[in-house]
Amino acid sequence: MNYNKEILENSEIKYVVEADSSAWQNAIKEAYNKTKHKFNIEGFRKGKAPMSVITRMYGIGVFFDDALDIILQDLYTELLTKEADLKPVARPNVDIVAISDTELKVAFTITVTPEFTLGEYKGLTLDKINVEVTDEMVDAEITKAQDKAGAWENVTDRACQKFDSVIIDYSGSVNGVKFEGGTAEKQNLELGSGMFIPGFEEQVEGMAIGEERDINVKFPEGYGAEDLAGKDAVFAVKLHEIKKKVLPELNDDFAKDVSEFDTLDEYKADVKAKLVKTAEEKAKRDMENALLDKIAENTEIKIPDAMIEEQIEDMIQEFEYRIAYQGMKVEDYYKYTNSSRDELRLRYNAEAQKQVKMRLIFGAIIKAENIKAEQAEIDAKIADFAKGANKTVDEFKKTMHPEQASYIENDIIMNKMIDFLMANNKFA
Repeated sequence: MNYNKEILENSEIKYVVEADSSAWQNAIKEAYNKTKHKFNIEGFRKGKAPMSVITRMYGIGVFFDDALDIILQDLYTELLTKEADLKPVARPNVDIVAISDTELKVAFTITVTPEFTLGEYKGLTLDKINVEVTDEMVDAEITKAQDKAGAWENVTDRACQKFDSVIIDYSGSVNGVKFEGGTAEKQNLELGSGMFIPGFEEQVEGMAIGEERDINVKFPEGYGAEDLAGKDAVFAVKLHEIKKKVLPELNDDFAKDVSEFDTLDEYKADVKAKLVKTAEEKAKRDMENALLDKIAENTEIKIPDAMIEEQIEDMIQEFEYRIAYQGMKVEDYYKYTNSSRDELRLRYNAEAQKQVKMRLIFGAIIKAENIKAEQAEIDAKIADFAKGANKTVDEFKKTMHPEQASYIENDIIMNKMIDFLMANNKFA
């Protein structure tokens, strides 16, 4: 394999690679063996026609696409082996320069890490985030626990009101025609929850057990079902049951029921301590993010488009995987949300640029400060994972994938880098 190299703009290098003639001809023969069953030549059983006969009828180019599939990865791998210092950061663009039955020249345009000067990342001063947990915040958490511990009791002596739970039948129609999904029986609804169309729950309030009422609502313009969006609808509603939530008294018995403490004061102190811990952890994360944003602001990088496009594609694939994992078809999601993959690409563009830039900056800081994961640190992390999996270290190591080992090492390095930056900058 022979090749020449040309440095392009925007962190790209172009390699024009000439395949060995014998390797290219072997790829064509392999393509013939792979595809000959597709040709139906008169005088030969299907799949038995010689390569020369197929070539006379269709031309040698009929095998080129499959032959390229066979040889391109080998050419690219060999190029990376010869150019040991080459570190691609995205998939290469491939162009055919010359092609015949004996010659193949391919241009690989490869994006590499852009060169840039790391901005100031030590000795910076940023605003400190002070943590304050008030009595009102503690009371709000206890109120949540009180509400959660509440019990629903039947109501028979009054009409329903906001925050009651009711059982209703309903049947919706638009212009007198019932629509799909608009009818239900014995449906539970907590008034004030906002679970139904705007205006529906408010009109249920005041109904008594056994009462029937027509409720007039308007579907929102952005409603998921396009045939209902913006339409006026009428729901015939019948109320069967009313329940109110009875909350426990805030006393020592309540504390014993919802916690491991014997008194309300002890429970409150524990709630406050947990709120303080959570607030401190959030403040630490926020200060870390503010520091990283400042470092990014101090560093100018001309990011190659290929890196941004690849990051966007990774983000979209991860999003679509989550949608599929939730049991929804991706195409249905785009349909119901009146969106598209292209719109998602535009939405992710700014975040993708930020993530790529931060990744490049992290790499530069790690290199500049010679931050590494020591073997003892890696072993300790593996021991933690093994313990969590209820396995011995040796058992866990046998089940580890190379990606896991790489993840553990990278996680240690990233945490050490963050600790380094927090220690070498000031918050006041």
